[in-house]
Amino acid sequence: MNQLDQIYDNAAEHTKIKILEDVDRYLGSKEAMPTYKEYLSERFHYIDQIWVNVWLNKITTKISKHEKKKYLSDKGYETENVDRKLINHLFRTEMRDYQPFNTSEWLNDRFESKNEEWVDRYKKARAHFLQKAEEERLQRKKYLIRETIEEKIDEIIEQEYSLLYLYIRHMTAKQLTSDFKNKTRYCQVDTFALEEKLEEAGGFNSDAYNAMADFLGELTGNIHKTFHWGKGYFEYETYYYVYKNNISGYLSDTLQTLALRNLPEELFEEYEETYGKPLTGKAVKKLIAHTLHDINESFFESIQEEYVEDLLKLADIPFDPSIHKELFEKDLEDRERQKAEELAEQQRKKEEEARMLEYVFGQEYSPSLERAKRYVLHIGETNTGKTHHALEGMKLASSGMYLAPLRLLALEVYDKLNRDDVPCSLKTGEEEKLVSGSQHLSCTVEMFHEKDFFDVIVIDEAQMITDKDRGFSWYKAITKANANEVHIIGSRSAKSMMLQLLGDADIVLNEYSRDIPLEVEAKEFKFKHVRKGDALICFSRKRVLETASRLQQEGHSVSMIYGSMPPETRKKQVLRFINGETSVIVSTDAIGMGLNLPIRRIVFLENEKFDGTKRRILTSQEVKQIAGRAGRKGLYNIGKVAFTKDIKRMKALLEMEDEPVHTFAIAPTNTVFERFQRYYRDLGTFFELWDKFESPKGTKKAALTEERDLYERIRGTEIEAKLGIMDLYGFLHLPFSKKEHDLVRQWEETMYAIIEGVELPEPRIKNRNLEELELTYKAIGLHLLFLYRLEQRTEALYWERLREEISDHVHERLKTDIKELSRKCRRCGKKLPWEHEFQICDACHTTRSKRYSYYRR
Repeated sequence: MNQLDQIYDNAAEHTKIKILEDVDRYLGSKEAMPTYKEYLSERFHYIDQIWVNVWLNKITTKISKHEKKKYLSDKGYETENVDRKLINHLFRTEMRDYQPFNTSEWLNDRFESKNEEWVDRYKKARAHFLQKAEEERLQRKKYLIRETIEEKIDEIIEQEYSLLYLYIRHMTAKQLTSDFKNKTRYCQVDTFALEEKLEEAGGFNSDAYNAMADFLGELTGNIHKTFHWGKGYFEYETYYYVYKNNISGYLSDTLQTLALRNLPEELFEEYEETYGKPLTGKAVKKLIAHTLHDINESFFESIQEEYVEDLLKLADIPFDPSIHKELFEKDLEDRERQKAEELAEQQRKKEEEARMLEYVFGQEYSPSLERAKRYVLHIGETNTGKTHHALEGMKLASSGMYLAPLRLLALEVYDKLNRDDVPCSLKTGEEEKLVSGSQHLSCTVEMFHEKDFFDVIVIDEAQMITDKDRGFSWYKAITKANANEVHIIGSRSAKSMMLQLLGDADIVLNEYSRDIPLEVEAKEFKFKHVRKGDALICFSRKRVLETASRLQQEGHSVSMIYGSMPPETRKKQVLRFINGETSVIVSTDAIGMGLNLPIRRIVFLENEKFDGTKRRILTSQEVKQIAGRAGRKGLYNIGKVAFTKDIKRMKALLEMEDEPVHTFAIAPTNTVFERFQRYYRDLGTFFELWDKFESPKGTKKAALTEERDLYERIRGTEIEAKLGIMDLYGFLHLPFSKKEHDLVRQWEETMYAIIEGVELPEPRIKNRNLEELELTYKAIGLHLLFLYRLEQRTEALYWERLREEISDHVHERLKTDIKELSRKCRRCGKKLPWEHEFQICDACHTTRSKRYSYYRR
């Protein structure tokens, strides 16, 4: 350790300095000079400790961790994976007794038998000690006189506090009158937007302001410097800063005068004696700086509450304390009374609003179960036959309605009942298929109408009652079902909520368990393990297409399912898998709802999904819903489940006990709008009141985000002016993809056509690629939503046929477009291996990292 000798020498010199400092302190504190031996006998323990402390601190801070570890290793210590604190401790222990510096020997050489030098040291140390003592005494005296003066000034201020405020109030009133008379008013801008030129807006009108605080936000026309979070910025100045500074100036001058006039004479004499100069206004100002700040803040806060009208009356009245006190007390009394009246009025309005909110919203969300005579609950896991049993009961009824979560499921049940010779019509909002003589109806849950009576109503996927956007449709169907018998199908998580919601109704509870067990594979899934009957799950359309392309290129025949796929196309893809035309299916979590397929194994290619806000791990319910599709009685008597990673964690989610649903969603109804229109007529106010309405216990309000966003596009336009509030909300609530810019534009164009009474604009037909075909399908779907809402059924038939053709095109394009599909770097377009983990290639990642590194320097 080459440094050690140098550090040792440095420590020895430092120790000598500290010992001499100790000698001087010791000698200086003694009135009579002690001998050197007396010093040594009293301080030898401390002197030895000085060396130890200095030496250990030096070698701890100056020697590197690497050198310490090397030294300790040479001594036989294990230093790998040992933290810094322990390394330091071991090193200090080893070095404690390393060549101790002999402090006593050094001191003896310096002072023993050198009496003359010791005497000289004592005289200097004692003189220095006495000088410091005198300085400290003087500083203490100065402190005491300052403290006494400050206390006296505080007493003066306390005595004159009311008078001070009356004076400041009068000065402010005069300044305000002058500003109103002589200054220009400017149009408001963001004070930091210095690039915007100020525009004059005429003079000030006192009637435009109630309290002073209202006026202080006005711009002066000047630019000044302010500080935010410790940084200085330039901005347009407001009168807030002008008046605050003015009040501070008035107070500073007045308090100086008051202090100099009222302080006792002996304090002036004592101050001059102590400081060697007279007590002046400047010195007083320094003494009262802290007090001045506090009073300034207090007075300025009070001034902001003053009414402009009161101050303007005050300006021309000469300052007489008794007169101004009388005026102030009267103004204060009037202001307090007015505030009390305003508070009472606010409270009255608040109570009135609370009553209105309860009337408009609160009464709507109490279950009313009197119409249904009997409830049959079908509770269980996925793929247990719940829906089959419920539909069998509906088929035997004289009339029935099936409420589906998806248009595809409504179509499935429509086809199934008609195949089983039970005439059934279809209604989904985007299409109506009326079957002659039918007493049964299959529809999406949003199509439920409480006035329609059926012998049996079947409500599927009841756990969807928790969905923040659509959940209220299930709540309304369950609680307002107009039927002799209502069948409710749901997961185990929905059981307790359903029983709570139905209360004392006549309930039959059927619980279902899987006949086919699920088995989680112990090994991580690799693509080389793909077998016939596998369903590979990922969570984006892009990933589905890429995975399907990869599988096809590796010789597999593939079906696909994803959310934006047309239901007819999805049906064809499913049939290809069922009929054995394809051996593997690639799907998003859309597979988890209502689709019973001959699946041997569910493979989760991803354990996370993007939920519209962030990427998150799948929930236990999501894992169960999807994994439950594995297995088919008589074909696969064990349902296999595989994961690509983190098997232990995902298995735990699959086997976890279902967590009960605790809250359900609520949303506006026609009844709510009918009540609302007794008070207001605009949707803007409706949305504001919806925000204020406190959702009842056990419920959560729908955010209505999409409806609000659409409303903001047409707020204040002819559309809002010409449509009734319920009709307008109905159009805002149409179920289409409101994140698609083209569809939102189509919606807006159609709305203008409706209020202008002209023919609805036709949806744009685009077919250059798969994505355009899918968007065209959605555009036609939106057009059909309008046609059926406007009861233009004849024209709707044409668009339904065209939509089926588009669906066929999508089906065919799926066969061809994915054949040559490959993964590409989203930055440079370079082809990526299928196994590549990221969206960009290694070269682009390296370039980006270097760029970030450059900017961080």
